[in-house]
Amino acid sequence: MKRILFYLFALVGALGLGWWASGLHRSLAPALEVAGPGTASRAATRLPNDDPAARAVPVAPATRAPEADRAARDAVPARGAIGVEASRAESVSLAETVAAVGTLRAAESVVVKPEVAGRIRSIHFDGGARVRKDDLLVALDASIAAAEVQQTRAEVALARANYQRSADLAKQKFLSERARDEAAANLQVLEAKLELAQARLAKTSIRAPFAGVLGLRNVSPGDYVKEGDVLVTLEDVSRMKVDLRLPERYLGQLRRGQRLDVEFDAWPGRRFPATLEAIDVQVDANGRSVVARGQMSNPDGLLRTGMFARVALTLGQREQAVMIPEEAVFAVGQEQYVFRIDQGRAERVRVSTGLRRDGRVEIVEGIRGGEQVVTAGQLKLPAEGSEVRIVEAPHAGG
Repeated sequence: MKRILFYLFALVGALGLGWWASGLHRSLAPALEVAGPGTASRAATRLPNDDPAARAVPVAPATRAPEADRAARDAVPARGAIGVEASRAESVSLAETVAAVGTLRAAESVVVKPEVAGRIRSIHFDGGARVRKDDLLVALDASIAAAEVQQTRAEVALARANYQRSADLAKQKFLSERARDEAAANLQVLEAKLELAQARLAKTSIRAPFAGVLGLRNVSPGDYVKEGDVLVTLEDVSRMKVDLRLPERYLGQLRRGQRLDVEFDAWPGRRFPATLEAIDVQVDANGRSVVARGQMSNPDGLLRTGMFARVALTLGQREQAVMIPEEAVFAVGQEQYVFRIDQGRAERVRVSTGLRRDGRVEIVEGIRGGEQVVTAGQLKLPAEGSEVRIVEAPHAGG
């Protein structure tokens, strides 16, 4: 009896396990119908427990939302011309200049000093006055010098009379030739002494060595001055000189006659023309610079010695220099390139640049005058170039 019950329970367990496995299989693996070519696809699911009433439920064909179609179209890159900004290369007259700073000085300048000591008898000028050459500036007390001149003149007169008598007696053989020669030598000595006394007397009158403008007066009548004491400064300001320092690398490009444009803080906005006059024979070993000197006229007397000058030196002039905007040039490694537009296509061209002036750069090689170059939008262009369309630059603040 127990064995029968055991077999009965085992059979019931096996049937229940089989029924559970069959239901699980039906729920995980629905039947699919694949539509053939040109027909709509259908999908059917069976009801649980193999219900005979279960029927295949048709499923509508899958459709795509309009937003998805639009996103798909936007994901595909649009084909066609790339919008860029452009400008034309211009052929202009370009001056190659170098900037420097300099110091202004008068064409002629001297500090008037006495050569002999003495007391000032009179002063014949006012500070800042214009004088002509050989005008009397200061007269020293000349009483002693004048007395020496008078004394020496008397001695010369006596010596000349003695020589004349000696010469007459020598002709008549009453006096030896030696005595005549001694009288002649004595006359020459006294004549030289007279010239010396007259020179000392002349040095008591201090005169202007050239025409110019005097500085401030620092002495008064009655002052005792020694040799070399400063009396006044005299400068010829009708012409001025400007000394400037330039790096030694420009030494080979400096030539006499080159143009200088000089500006001063005292006269803002005004340029004074000058000409390169001389170049120093030595190069400063400390700063590796060379001193050049320019000359300029000063007819109005506006300029003064010691003024600070900003100088632009023109080294050369190129009449057909090609200039383009600086933003058109970009670097790739050590090379510089621009995109040149030719028949609606942009082509990358290697260029050599020169001077830069007011936001524009000179193209020495690679671009000719009149050609069109890309100034904005280079990053959108491939290296081999592409078809482009020119757009206008947006206005600032627009």
